[in-house]
Amino acid sequence: MEKPDVNMIFGEYDIKSVKVEDPSLSNYLDLTPRYSYHTHGKHSGRQFGKQKVFIVERLVNALMRSGSKGKVGGHFVRGRYGCGKKASAEKIIKEAFEIIEKKAKSNPIQILVNAIENAAPREETTRVKFGGLTRHIAVDVAPQRRIDLALRSIGLAALSRSFRTKKRAAEALADELIAAANNDPSSMAITKRIEIERVAKGAR
Repeated sequence: MEKPDVNMIFGEYDIKSVKVEDPSLSNYLDLTPRYSYHTHGKHSGRQFGKQKVFIVERLVNALMRSGSKGKVGGHFVRGRYGCGKKASAEKIIKEAFEIIEKKAKSNPIQILVNAIENAAPREETTRVKFGGLTRHIAVDVAPQRRIDLALRSIGLAALSRSFRTKKRAAEALADELIAAANNDPSSMAITKRIEIERVAKGAR
């Protein structure tokens, strides 16, 4: 039996041609070729272990949400792919990539990388106490956290757009990734990034 090409994600999309334009994220967006997208949490107990998890697998994990996760897009979102349904989330992403390839006529992995770069905030706020008083100050966002926030926003946006609507999760995810890759304000992830940076600008 012929061994599958490790450089072809889902057996269709070449990862060699994918480029990370943001130099601050290049060491944290893992694009190492591999056969499996399931590391079984072997990096979970290591500091900065997430940077060695393939970026597609991290997107799969971002979709795996269960229970109420707050109000997004005007209503409370409850994940339907949490509680260990990693195979279901992986199928959604595979179908979303097929939709992206048809709509954008581009490599879906490159669209994902561009979406993360555009949706990752560069500045946010943190709470600091001064003499018993708490105030918010602006701080730079670490590269690893930038990716975490971008993936969280993309995952929540996909669930929000498909929650109690006729739109399937794969279609919602594909639309969100394309919009974020184009830096389109219609993307919920882009809107979230703009909001975070606006609040941080006011706290300088």
